[in-house]
Amino acid sequence: MPLNSLVMESWNQALTVLSFWKLTCVIPALLVTYFASWSVYTLFLHPLSDYPGPKLAAITPLVHVVWDIQGKQHSVITSLHDKYGDVVRIAPNALAYRAASGWKDIYGHRKKGQKVFRKDPALYAPTPNGVNAIITAQEDAHQRMRRLLTHAFSNKALKAQEEILQTYADMLIEKLRGIMGNTSSQRIDIARWFNFTTFDLIGDLAFGEPFGCLSSSTYHWWVLIILDAVKASAYLKIFWFYSFLLPLAKFLVPKDLIEKRTKSFNLSVEKVRRRLARGTTRPDFTSYILKHTKEGLGMSLEEMDANSAVFVLAGSETTAALLCGAVYYLNRHRDKYQRLVREIRGSFAKEEDISLAALVELPYLNAVLMESMRVYPPIPSMLPRIVPEGGAMINERYVPGGTSVSMSPYSTFHAAAHFRYPDSFIPERWLSETIEFEDDKKDAFQPYSWGPRNCLGQHLANAEMRLLLTKVFWNFDIELPSESLGWINQKSFSLWKRPELMVNLSRANSCQS
Repeated sequence: MPLNSLVMESWNQALTVLSFWKLTCVIPALLVTYFASWSVYTLFLHPLSDYPGPKLAAITPLVHVVWDIQGKQHSVITSLHDKYGDVVRIAPNALAYRAASGWKDIYGHRKKGQKVFRKDPALYAPTPNGVNAIITAQEDAHQRMRRLLTHAFSNKALKAQEEILQTYADMLIEKLRGIMGNTSSQRIDIARWFNFTTFDLIGDLAFGEPFGCLSSSTYHWWVLIILDAVKASAYLKIFWFYSFLLPLAKFLVPKDLIEKRTKSFNLSVEKVRRRLARGTTRPDFTSYILKHTKEGLGMSLEEMDANSAVFVLAGSETTAALLCGAVYYLNRHRDKYQRLVREIRGSFAKEEDISLAALVELPYLNAVLMESMRVYPPIPSMLPRIVPEGGAMINERYVPGGTSVSMSPYSTFHAAAHFRYPDSFIPERWLSETIEFEDDKKDAFQPYSWGPRNCLGQHLANAEMRLLLTKVFWNFDIELPSESLGWINQKSFSLWKRPELMVNLSRANSCQS
């Protein structure tokens, strides 16, 4: 072999060995060096390094993602607050709060000239048509939509919508009576029937037509897709922390989930188009949007599509969850159950007397619903905001701009610093009949969030919950079988992953035929 060929072959072999050495030694060494340097920075030099919390969570946001995927975010954050205090660092650049002042500091109105805490864009993505709904829109667009939609959720609108609410409440009762037949008692999954009712009702208000869940006694495929998407949303939380991965979402998110999301949105579009084609003036959301649309302040067709899908999910699953929570806790505390039943059945001579206006005047009913929202908030997950450039004071301490901050509703509502016996179901704490709970910090309880972006439909939700719970308890007696005693032990994926809630249903003594 010529000398130059031998030299070249030896050189190539040397390069191969060197490349292999780089791969097996240098690259891992660089990764270890980077991770070590990053760890030192986040733990000791980062602007949030003085905030308490788990060390590993301060180094990598994957710890928080794991909590979400496991469905344990609400319980883990609560335990961390109990250990570290009112503010906890849950990721390298994220803080979770439970101090009552956090509601105002993070979500409250801003004085003129002050910058707003914008919604974390990595967690609030536009709908499939690329248009923001009110829940994802940033300030100017949000204010325009909210001004327009306020009419659809006003007390005046609620009064006009009462007939629609009564219709579906009565359908629920008729269906439950049909299940009873001539029997004295039936075991049913009450969670299923609450879901049927709330989805049909909100579907009618949003699209002018129900999903047919009550009439068919089964879930519409659209409803099942929506619920599945909510359960899968925990896996998408990685984009909250790694926003640079957003362009890769279509590769990282399971294909079937994307297809389901698109299919469900397309049905929303079809329903909006049918509602607009009918052109009726019935008091649903669409009629108010069209009535109050003004030049330059209206809502585009695409925005109506986007918002309709949001209305259905926000106004159905959360309401059904709260009703299930109320039924569960009332049955675990039979003295509370009996007191509520006495109030309801003693307030109305006949079922036709049950009206939205009358229900507002039932103190124990309203106390039960408030306490149910406290111990079992329909939305237990955090709603992150980004601290504006220049930083801000939160809970009397400076937080640098760009930090992701949130209140933790579940942790806040279960804090001993805010509520006496925080894990106990005690509706009486909301009444003035005892001084035992006068030191409870009621301002910490904000189940519909706070400020200019609080829940627009809270009056509708409260009316719906009062009406459905009252009509059920006016007509039926409910008891929990032993299999449902552990129902409350649930995981949360933005919303609760609720199992079936089996109850023994029988006709109320005052309603026996």
